[in-house]
Amino acid sequence: MDFLSLTNQSLLTINWLKLANNYQDKNSYQIKEKSYVYRVEKQVTGTPRIPYNLILRDYQKQAVINWLRNKGRGTLKMATGSGKTITALAITTELYQQIDLQILLVICPFRHLVLQWAKEAEKFNLNPFLAFNNVNNWQKELSTKLYNVTSKKNKFLTIITTNSTFISQGFQTQLPFFPEKTLIIGDEAHNLGSPKLQTLLPKSIGLRLALSATPERYYDDDGTDALINYFGKVLQPEFTLGDAIQKKALVSYNYYPILVELTELETLQYTKLTKRIGWELSQDKTRNNYHLTALLVRRSRLIGTAKNKITALKQLMEKRLDTNGTIFYCGDGKIDYQGKTERQVDIVTRILGKELGYRVNIYSANTPLAEREIIKKQLEKGDLQGLVAIRCLDEGIDIPSIKNAVILASGSNPRQFIQRRGRVLRPAQNKTEANIFDMIVIPPHLDRETWEVEKNLLKKEIKRFIEFANLANNCHYATKKLLNLKNQFDV
Repeated sequence: MDFLSLTNQSLLTINWLKLANNYQDKNSYQIKEKSYVYRVEKQVTGTPRIPYNLILRDYQKQAVINWLRNKGRGTLKMATGSGKTITALAITTELYQQIDLQILLVICPFRHLVLQWAKEAEKFNLNPFLAFNNVNNWQKELSTKLYNVTSKKNKFLTIITTNSTFISQGFQTQLPFFPEKTLIIGDEAHNLGSPKLQTLLPKSIGLRLALSATPERYYDDDGTDALINYFGKVLQPEFTLGDAIQKKALVSYNYYPILVELTELETLQYTKLTKRIGWELSQDKTRNNYHLTALLVRRSRLIGTAKNKITALKQLMEKRLDTNGTIFYCGDGKIDYQGKTERQVDIVTRILGKELGYRVNIYSANTPLAEREIIKKQLEKGDLQGLVAIRCLDEGIDIPSIKNAVILASGSNPRQFIQRRGRVLRPAQNKTEANIFDMIVIPPHLDRETWEVEKNLLKKEIKRFIEFANLANNCHYATKKLLNLKNQFDV
């Protein structure tokens, strides 16, 4: 029997039902005591332990039980901000207590998420080893730490890395030395479904947990299936945005759709692109149609950077200059504005800062990690009133002080929409509700043939907006405004 077969067979001998029952019985007692006590013995620094002041929510405890019952595998589909990281660390702690887990390996899509995970891990008594950036900075030390765990010199090792580092040769060559009792966690796991990443996920590690509010990959059923096959099925019950608000894991919100029309030139470009998209759809609807993908991206960029959104932004913010904690989501395209062609993010930053006196800073993928921490603190203190962002605030980053969002641009991928709304709903001190202002482009009137294409594209968009409006505090106002749009265009 080879090493891979031996590892998987050995893990199957664990009595997972007994582990789940032990956890459930223990927690029944602990709920009464309002505390979490695992072992009387003195905890060694670096070994997992539930923080003394943490009481897991009921749905988090149920997630732990369901994962154990599923034989140490599964995908947790939980709303953004509902505590996926804490739930994963609770699973880690339980495995250490019951089966002497030796290694926790966490894979994150971005560097800032590595740092965020490290902060949470430290609360669980862990001493995480961060493996990313230049291979010379971590490979030798990682090799030593792995040896110390496998030789029983150290009891536990926490490793947190990025997707890009994980697939590097330097990291992949270390994977055969990970012991059997290793738990691999894929954070924002939908990213791991790409063709290159999924093939490098280690089969020799049997304990697997995927975390994502949106594990389904957009227009990629094969990638979604590969993820589920590796990490395990989506465990029930799923924890939706509505559940999170009801359980007070997220704050409630008001939703304000702002309808924006295209300019005459934008309408002409939009019509041409829609006709070409219709022709490509008639030829090939699969995700391998790169011409179709390129056209959809171009049209999405056109919608995202519609010129009239700048006017709408001015009108909105002139009435909200005394507010704090606002994030402005911009597109990555350019606009012809006041005789210049500039990025939308630069125009928005200049209008807010210089013209309106609203204190903002740009937060992008190019912002260094150290500077990001400074910006977050400035926002929390009120030195900054808002952040102007492109995409990098879509996944994972935790800035609970954000309580207002102005969405100038949003892609067609439902994941982005879900991530962004969850980002602004994280609870914080003195934060009782959030406000979301969503700029929605009104499609132009098109000829009959082109309109049939447009209707099919628009249906999903409006359905998504209405679903979000239905959960808002101001549901009646928001749905009425969107239903008028729905009826106007007969979708």
